[in-house]
Amino acid sequence: MASFWFVSAPLAGHTDWGGMLKTAQHLLAGGHQVLWVSEQPLEGLISAAGVPFAAIAATGWAWLAPPPADLRGMNPVEAMFLRYRRALDTWLSEELMPPAFEALLGLAEARGAPDLIVTDPFLSAVAFAAEKLDVPMAVAGWVAGQPLDEERLYAVQADLSRLSRERIERLKVRFGVRGVNFSEGAAPSVQSPHLHISYFNRAWYQADPEPLPQTQFVGGTVDAPAAPPPHWLAEIPEAAPLALITLGSLFTGDLGFFSWAAQAAARLGMIPLVVVGRNPIPPERKAELKAALPRGTRLLSWIDYDQVFPRLRVIVHHGGMGTTHRAAVQGIPQVVVPHAADQRAQARRVAQAKVGLNLTAHDVRNGQLLPALRAVTTDARVQENAQRLAADLAALGGKVRAAELLVGLAERRA
Repeated sequence: MASFWFVSAPLAGHTDWGGMLKTAQHLLAGGHQVLWVSEQPLEGLISAAGVPFAAIAATGWAWLAPPPADLRGMNPVEAMFLRYRRALDTWLSEELMPPAFEALLGLAEARGAPDLIVTDPFLSAVAFAAEKLDVPMAVAGWVAGQPLDEERLYAVQADLSRLSRERIERLKVRFGVRGVNFSEGAAPSVQSPHLHISYFNRAWYQADPEPLPQTQFVGGTVDAPAAPPPHWLAEIPEAAPLALITLGSLFTGDLGFFSWAAQAAARLGMIPLVVVGRNPIPPERKAELKAALPRGTRLLSWIDYDQVFPRLRVIVHHGGMGTTHRAAVQGIPQVVVPHAADQRAQARRVAQAKVGLNLTAHDVRNGQLLPALRAVTTDARVQENAQRLAADLAALGGKVRAAELLVGLAERRA
């Protein structure tokens, strides 16, 4: 039997990527040694999932202060550079890399190195540490993409490309590694030379260039709930149409979005489930949100997807990969309002697959949530496309196929 580390940033959303945690659970059930490695705040979630957990002092993920409240007053180029720079700092901070690198090496010294490390796509410290330990690394939930054409980058993108490459070069020297777990080209990123597992299918990336050959598409399947439904869900009649409204765990301050989406769902005869995430909302703001929600709305901090998704008619969300994936494997029409980073790409792919709509914040402010929800819940073609996509993803095997690929790589390297 092989031994695996699964390493993620200390955020609930970074345990998913379409199936990362469920793959770890499946390997563990198959008799393999599995250890989830992250910072302390994630221990409760991982332990509750039945996966052994090891806390380390740092993972290299940066918790950034909120950006300026209004970037519209800035020079557009400066505002764009600030956004790109903040994105780079979250996963490639030169200050945070050394303690995370040392924490991973210290864990390997204390417990022994695994046969294979499976990483969250945005943990650069893992890429450096895996090479130093001479342990193969696989990336969960992210394709290995073709290098970008440097000549087609905007000026601000070129500046960030230069900055990221300079940081990686300095860190390579500091850690005494060659950087084998980073991509080449204009936009370097964490990239395994061995295996990238995407929990979607190739058609999901239909408008993207052909991925590199180490990318394997495993789709995803629906799991039966492991526990009885909570009281609030059990008391809702089975025939009642439910609309899930969520912005994940990071964008919980957008209270207007929750209110507008809930009002739109209620006007169409659905019961809104507003999930605001685990980040606490000040009591006065939560009271303000409650007052703005239509009668019958369930206001929740977190939900079990396995329990709630089979009951949904539609979902309105931010485009996080895990949320998007779960809606796809369940065959649920989606209305996506991206807020940052890869969410824009997920929203675009939802629209390209014709399983939902991609709205901007401007669309939301101009009242487009109601017609969008009406469209995706009444158009038979959207329903058919969503069900077809779910069937295609299920046929690829999901966590079972992902586990097979990981075991195969670990055994080849043993």
